[in-house]
Amino acid sequence: MVEGPQAAFGVIGGSGFYEMPGLADARAHDLDTPFGRPSSAVTVGSLHGRPVAFIARHGEGHRILPQDVPSRANIYALKMIGVTRILAVSAVGSLREDIHPLDAVIPDQAIDRTAGRPSTFFGDGAVAHVGFADPFCPGVATALADAVEATGVPVHRGGTLVVINGPAFSTRAESHLYRQWGADIIGMTAIPEAKLAREVECCYASLCFVTDYDVWRHDEEDVTASMVAQRLNTNITRAREAIAGAVATLGDSPRACACGDALASAIIASRDRVPSDTRQRLGVIVRRYWGAA
Repeated sequence: MVEGPQAAFGVIGGSGFYEMPGLADARAHDLDTPFGRPSSAVTVGSLHGRPVAFIARHGEGHRILPQDVPSRANIYALKMIGVTRILAVSAVGSLREDIHPLDAVIPDQAIDRTAGRPSTFFGDGAVAHVGFADPFCPGVATALADAVEATGVPVHRGGTLVVINGPAFSTRAESHLYRQWGADIIGMTAIPEAKLAREVECCYASLCFVTDYDVWRHDEEDVTASMVAQRLNTNITRAREAIAGAVATLGDSPRACACGDALASAIIASRDRVPSDTRQRLGVIVRRYWGAA
């Protein structure tokens, strides 16, 4: 952690979710990281008495393409201010008949179809291989599922999220292929966020709101950006309520998952052989294991 604002929970808002009006005593902070500046100012305030930090993934006014989201800066900034649990909100398409638009899905698996996105903090002389068999934190996922269910939104617990590069939507052939793979929903942003959160030993779970059937269903209108925006706006209030409910449920409870020790057996590089500028850049990520840079 560093001097300045502190928060235990981080919220990353996706399409349509550009602010967190329920934060008490909210204050925006312009943070900088060794990996650049976050997507937006980091707004820190109080939610149910717990300090929460909010970042708009696509920037204020939705200015940043999915592949251009500075995910390393976003996750590092949250780590800098003490965040240990990250709750992300995203718009997704459904790849299943029984997952309907306006439903919520809390995925427990992911398929990475992205390319060219920086997905690790390591490199430049430092090597680490975190376990990623289960990409979403089960504790935070359960709290999110319970909270969104309490708002009245139909929720699907578990499911596979396929993450594509975008910004274009799928071809019809791709949409059918992902269904054959067993994927349940499709989006553009959970990867590399989930991988990076694991590297900084933060819990991460995604609250996905379904806006469309992608393009695989022939009797349904193909997905468009305006369709996504219109349907997502229907659930924005409930998304905020669900985030607040999950924060209240998790509260100050200790983490029972393995996320907080993800680097314990992952770092292969010897500290003494890592260039000093790399150690400096990794900073708060490896301080627990290597001490101050």
